[in-house]
Amino acid sequence: MLRSLFLAAAGSARLGRLVESAPVSRGIVQRFVAGHSAEEAVRVSRELADDGLAVSLDHLGAETRTAEQATAVRDEYLAVLGRLRDAGLTPAVEVSVKLSALGQAIDEKLAYEHAHAICAAAAEAGTTVTLDAEDHSTTDATLEAVVELRRDHPSTGAVLQAHLRRTEGDCRELATAGSRVRLCKGAYSEPESVAFQSALDVDKSFVRCLNILMSGEGYPMVATHDPRLISITEDRARWFDRSTGEYEFQLLYGVRPEEQARLAGGGHTVRIYLPYGDQWYGYLMRRLAASPAHAGFVARAVASRK
Repeated sequence: MLRSLFLAAAGSARLGRLVESAPVSRGIVQRFVAGHSAEEAVRVSRELADDGLAVSLDHLGAETRTAEQATAVRDEYLAVLGRLRDAGLTPAVEVSVKLSALGQAIDEKLAYEHAHAICAAAAEAGTTVTLDAEDHSTTDATLEAVVELRRDHPSTGAVLQAHLRRTEGDCRELATAGSRVRLCKGAYSEPESVAFQSALDVDKSFVRCLNILMSGEGYPMVATHDPRLISITEDRARWFDRSTGEYEFQLLYGVRPEEQARLAGGGHTVRIYLPYGDQWYGYLMRRLAASPAHAGFVARAVASRK
């Protein structure tokens, strides 16, 4: 119920304008988004790196509808990678990129060329790129792009969503030597024919996928705030004799910072998914949909800033 409400809210431009203009929204942005500009993103990345945390930086821009907009997104990533390099923040800070933002719906070849340019810039800066997952209709194209990008840039990361029924098979294909794979629950509304609908079934799928990745030769990047799944990850790492340097946890900026510190203090690599940009509303709603429990974090964050 809550998941459906948050996903519907994410697609409402009118509600988005109302929320973005509300005075309380500033507190939400400051807690969960690095800021509007690349300069702010680099500053927050520095703060996180100084706390011993790694970062995956994601630019939140307007929906890409034209080739010119896609090129502008590419240029934004090239510019922020230059800033990260100059600030000495690589390789601790990488970037996450959505192919849709690079024009995937307009021209898949164009989107791939832009992604390749970003990967090249990341390599020059001493870091890497992870291609974000989106709705199921783009999964094949996105994973094919990952395979192609890895020919020149082997460290390019893939993202798999446990709520999709296909993901166990994708995990088996991607659990290869050197393969960086982020496993998350999934943040898009999908039909029952392609995705598990209940939270329990999604969690069971997550654990099955986690076992495949941990038993493989790749580098699992476990993206969850669920205390039970974090505990299971630590247990699976011990079971498969993985050191803390052979996998990592990924958590959202502003969510469970005490857990981020605990994990990092225990020797784990903890990467913070750090968004920046003007279009934060849809991002926040999708995160709440992925885990309605996050609504409590948001409510407490807002209350603490009143």
